[in-house]
Amino acid sequence: MNNKQQSISGRSLKTIGKYLLVVLAISGLVSCDSGNSVDEPILIKFPHVTSPITPKGLAAERFKNLVEERLAGRVVVEVYPSGQLMNDDDSIEALAFGEVQMIATSLSKFDRLTNKFQVFDLPFLFPNLDVIEKFQTGSAREMLLGAMSSHGLQGLGFWHNGMKHFTGPVPMSDPEAAEGLKFRIMESDVLQAQILQIGGSPQKMAFVEVYQALQTGAVDAQENTWSNIYSSKFYEVQKHLTVTNHGYVGYLIAVNSAFWSDLPDDIRTELEAIVDEVSTWANQRAKSINEEALNKIIASENSQITYLTAEELKVWQQTMRPVWDDFSDKIGADVISAAQAASN
Repeated sequence: MNNKQQSISGRSLKTIGKYLLVVLAISGLVSCDSGNSVDEPILIKFPHVTSPITPKGLAAERFKNLVEERLAGRVVVEVYPSGQLMNDDDSIEALAFGEVQMIATSLSKFDRLTNKFQVFDLPFLFPNLDVIEKFQTGSAREMLLGAMSSHGLQGLGFWHNGMKHFTGPVPMSDPEAAEGLKFRIMESDVLQAQILQIGGSPQKMAFVEVYQALQTGAVDAQENTWSNIYSSKFYEVQKHLTVTNHGYVGYLIAVNSAFWSDLPDDIRTELEAIVDEVSTWANQRAKSINEEALNKIIASENSQITYLTAEELKVWQQTMRPVWDDFSDKIGADVISAAQAASN
């Protein structure tokens, strides 16, 4: 077991005890009757860390509205945006222990539980969202959604945010410009290797801490989508934004497996249908939301936008390509091949 996997198993005795009581109660070995009526609606707590105006924020709210419209009186959804309830790392633990019922967390965050999702972090593997959509809905879909079943988590679908770009104190038309800069990254070994490959210093940090870190100089640079850069106002504290499309930010909609399997069949079926409907709606809008965010950033005149030439892009791709080789065995050559095939 690696250190990341130990982060979930290393909960406090108090929390573990609480979880065991829940398990025993489900098994009927102890009673946890709190006096609640059996007619009370099923509660789905749904925390996430992005703004309500981001692709994920809009999708989460649409999911809530459709559930409470179609399953009125039977299911209630509480959405907690902008890290109000917990950060992404905590939400994965909370889901595993049944403290929340649904999350839509960055795919990068799950590499503590499965290496397969590291494919989404390989630099310059996916040229655009259309290719990612093809991969996520293709032959690898069920394998990806079930990749964490042994940890008690079940994937239901994927939501796009968008393609990633670099921001920092200087334009990054060449990887050498990144040398020595401190980059905020998500909790991902691939992203760490990616920044080291260009001579930067990777700093793993929760999303809700990034603005202040950029403002105070605790970190110099970061990578993100236009929607996140705009909604979290990173462009206000970063002088230069470089259009690279080097990576992808997307989310896995995941539930606690035990909670999901214990739902009445008709409710579970309806929730699955709503997730699929919202996923289609959200993923179709992700590209336009990011384009609108970029236009607003340009209109603000707070940052300078640098666009890569074909030659500059090729240098970036060649510089980062060794990261693929470093993680090929962990991810699985079959997964990477399926991702590459989506480009054809």
